[in-house]
Amino acid sequence: MWTTDGQRGPEIWIRGPVPAPDPAPPLHPAVATPRRFSWVAAHGGAGSTTLAAVYGGHDCGRGWPGPGDPPSVLLVARTHATGLESALRALEAFRCGDAPQGLDLEAAVLVADAPGRLPRPLAERIRTIESVIDVYRVPWVTDWRLGDLAGSPPRETQPLSRLTGAVAGRAR
Repeated sequence: MWTTDGQRGPEIWIRGPVPAPDPAPPLHPAVATPRRFSWVAAHGGAGSTTLAAVYGGHDCGRGWPGPGDPPSVLLVARTHATGLESALRALEAFRCGDAPQGLDLEAAVLVADAPGRLPRPLAERIRTIESVIDVYRVPWVTDWRLGDLAGSPPRETQPLSRLTGAVAGRAR
């Protein structure tokens, strides 16, 4: 590079020893702030209000997130036949582009509709849902049914807790 004051700029060739580059600043682990989510119920009674209260985020009920709501969506459904069919319909709406533009469907959150194991036909429907999107399972929590949302989320929901930034670990 040349300047107008008669001095020459940096040379292409360097003579003599080349100094070591400045050491890189020490790496500090990034402090991640939990992402905020909009909880969207695939059907009435899915549990989006409870999940938003326990894990944080915005409860949209059965509607899509609005302009001021987080665009990352967690779709909520119960694990009974009607709930799983509703979840599949909502997933199809996203696939076909029928959901509002700008939303990001992060995962489906399936909430147990009763304590105990699922019947085989319901487990098969869940496998179908798992084949198209990440699924987080939430077990039956008697305290939640009774309105007690205090305390940590169930230990079985640690992956969901990590995703939302909630604290998991309390046995229920």
